[in-house]
Amino acid sequence: MARTPAELVGAQPAPPFEITFDGRTVTALYGQSIAAALWGAGVLAWRTTRLGGRPRGAFCTIGQCYDCLATVNGEPNRRVCLVPARPGDVITTQDGDGHARLGV
Repeated sequence: MARTPAELVGAQPAPPFEITFDGRTVTALYGQSIAAALWGAGVLAWRTTRLGGRPRGAFCTIGQCYDCLATVNGEPNRRVCLVPARPGDVITTQDGDGHARLGV
């Protein structure tokens, strides 16, 4: 009889929760990064480049390349491959360097 690792250690995962991406509801799991939750929902890009407006999403997934930058709860330039998803998070596509709407 095959058992899963969660069964072997007696883990009881928490139920999924919701975050939003550009107004769209996305289901996430505790311990999951925002990037993983977006990938799971079929979202592959959440930033555009400063020059040319090309779409970008996760590339290295270890926080070194900065392709995964997004605006999380109003704060731009968050590396969402490293940021854990939290219930109620609001993620929006980041345009360029993320400061245009801030007047910086």
